[in-house]
Amino acid sequence: MTKVKKGLITLLLLLLIAAAFCYWQVRQFAASPLLIDRETIYTLPAGSGRVVLEAQLESQEIVPASPWFGLLLKMEPDLAKFKAGTYRLTPNMTVRQVLALLSSGKEAQFPIRFIEGTRLSEWLKALRAAPYVKHTLSDDALETLATALNLDDSALLEGGFYPDTYSYTANTTDVAILKRAHARMSTLIDEVWQARMADLPYKDARQLVTMASIIEKETAVNAERGKVASVFINRLRLGMRLQTDPTVIYGMGDSYTGTLTRKALDTPTEYNTYTINGLPPGPIAMPGKASLDAAAHPLKTNYLYFVADGKGGHTFTTNLASHNRAVQAWRNAVKEKQ
Repeated sequence: MTKVKKGLITLLLLLLIAAAFCYWQVRQFAASPLLIDRETIYTLPAGSGRVVLEAQLESQEIVPASPWFGLLLKMEPDLAKFKAGTYRLTPNMTVRQVLALLSSGKEAQFPIRFIEGTRLSEWLKALRAAPYVKHTLSDDALETLATALNLDDSALLEGGFYPDTYSYTANTTDVAILKRAHARMSTLIDEVWQARMADLPYKDARQLVTMASIIEKETAVNAERGKVASVFINRLRLGMRLQTDPTVIYGMGDSYTGTLTRKALDTPTEYNTYTINGLPPGPIAMPGKASLDAAAHPLKTNYLYFVADGKGGHTFTTNLASHNRAVQAWRNAVKEKQ
């Protein structure tokens, strides 16, 4: 064997050894764990290439600095198809898993919860505080929101959104989230209205939603919703005023400080059901499905009154004398707790 051939063989062996070494190093780097010790939200800007991605991951101390980053992307080209977005990284992930996540485009999902019985104004505040939401509403005025949702009447907004937990990705707009909640509630209201009990004293679906919102504010006990609905339905049929405190509080707006006084009960507002006949002009909160169903299918009872029983529920009565005794029992229970 000539010296030339020996030299070529030696060179080839060295190249094979070097290739094997590089391959092993790349595999080790790909399988190495992230540097983070807690869940991390990482955003890859639009238009970022390999150099920007590598620099960001290293500078933010997510992956260790390594000369093998670029070679890994060449060896596994599917990992190089990363997409801009905001992603959720966890400490148990490897470098390869992070690159696979960025290539999948499966961005992080963020939850926002809209609670039954809360007002639209509270929802808008929650949206303002929610992370990664893109704020497009110039203010929280109902007229501004109505315009954004292409609604002619801002009075239709309260009670017009379905309370639930909604997931969204970074840069989802506030209006997009509210549109989802509004569409769900519109569908549900239509379904409940069409399936309602016959001969209920509602002029339209809006009044049913108004009743549901009052039920929602009066009780959080599912087993009681039908009874609460029956009390208000019975009162409407008899021409009695509803006399429900949550409507008074809603009508007071920002002037309500947490205490409902006799003066407040006697002060007329368009929502004060101690001073007006029938239902208020619109919902006072966002009702959930259980309250909508109760408003559409109230129990058939003779109840005209109810008061808290001091145990988390209510005592229902058919006449004023019994109601007064129940009120006194509640007051006694409150004193005992104090």
